[in-house]
Amino acid sequence: MSTGAQIATAFKFYDLIWIFLVGNLILGVYVALNCAIGAKTGLTSVMLSRYTLGLGGSKWADLMLGGTQIGWFAFVSAYTGQMFALAFNLPDYAVWFTLFWAIVFGLTAIWGYKAMEKVAYVAIPALLILIIYIPILATQANGGFDAILNALPSTEMSVATAMTAIVGTFASMGTQACNWSRFSKSAKAAFASGFVAFMIGNTIMLFAGAIGGLAYNESDFVMVMLRSGLIFFALIVLTLNIWTTAHAGAYAWAVAGAEMFNKKNQTPFLLGGLVIAIVLACTGIYDKLIGFLVLLGVFIPPLGGVMLGDYFFIYKRRLPRLECIKFKVVRIAPILAYIVGVVVAYVTDRIGFGVPPLFGIIVAAVFVPVFDVLLQKCKVNDRHTVSEDAEYV
Repeated sequence: MSTGAQIATAFKFYDLIWIFLVGNLILGVYVALNCAIGAKTGLTSVMLSRYTLGLGGSKWADLMLGGTQIGWFAFVSAYTGQMFALAFNLPDYAVWFTLFWAIVFGLTAIWGYKAMEKVAYVAIPALLILIIYIPILATQANGGFDAILNALPSTEMSVATAMTAIVGTFASMGTQACNWSRFSKSAKAAFASGFVAFMIGNTIMLFAGAIGGLAYNESDFVMVMLRSGLIFFALIVLTLNIWTTAHAGAYAWAVAGAEMFNKKNQTPFLLGGLVIAIVLACTGIYDKLIGFLVLLGVFIPPLGGVMLGDYFFIYKRRLPRLECIKFKVVRIAPILAYIVGVVVAYVTDRIGFGVPPLFGIIVAAVFVPVFDVLLQKCKVNDRHTVSEDAEYV
């Protein structure tokens, strides 16, 4: 919703409709494919990255995915701290509220999913009420819905940047969707769940934030809630939902860290990431949301792109089981494909052309088999060694 409010003030309402739909369609398909692969293989994203990038290359993927989750955790902690500071009219104490919630979010992640499951039962229905109620209040303010439809942009942002930010909202978590979808009963169910959650769910949340942002001409969603008179209700609802999001992020970076250093105990990595996140949260990441999302939208989708390209074009949707494969240290083709994908996404974002994250995903995926063929012609073996009697998933 915060992203929706920030994007909304840069566009007319009718432009927002297709921007949100296209952006979330890309995000939905991207996440759904990752969900399906996770369900079919039963592997986490960091384990899948070994197939694509090799043992050494996967460490770099671990660092990138874990690092982005630390950044997200820092932002949502700062966001929560800002909400509490404004709600209680204590702006000078925002850092202390941020510090408190960052510690709470981080330490409860140690308890595991059983603890957060109960929070989610309350948080999700309450969030639905907030998503419905904020647009209703917004349309009753400042001239009603006609004023929202006719609102003129008060800030500047290119369509490419808006699309990149939308995909960036869940680019990192979407790439790591395998961590959770691997428990799904089937690949089809995982695909459907991932697509609906992001194509429909994320679109609704963006529109809720956008309508509030347009009605009050505020790009800061915390200020939207304050002006709508919902700050205390929103305080409870959003804190509970942010709690579940932060918990998932902490789990993701702990998994990435443990895999990176080949350790079974994830707790030290969770605590180490928490310290870094607290420093980021208390030193100004709250004001850098769009920039952070654009960064994610440029660098993360091509990583998912090479993993998808490798799975569909090289492995033909059949991965040898872990015990049947000897991993190379580094696979050159996917790394080169990733670099090309990032360059394309970055350049198209800078010049404001098209949909940079989509370009990054497609280019990275397509160039995996291209570079693989080129390396074969150069007599370079870039594939892992698979036993003759290997079993596949």
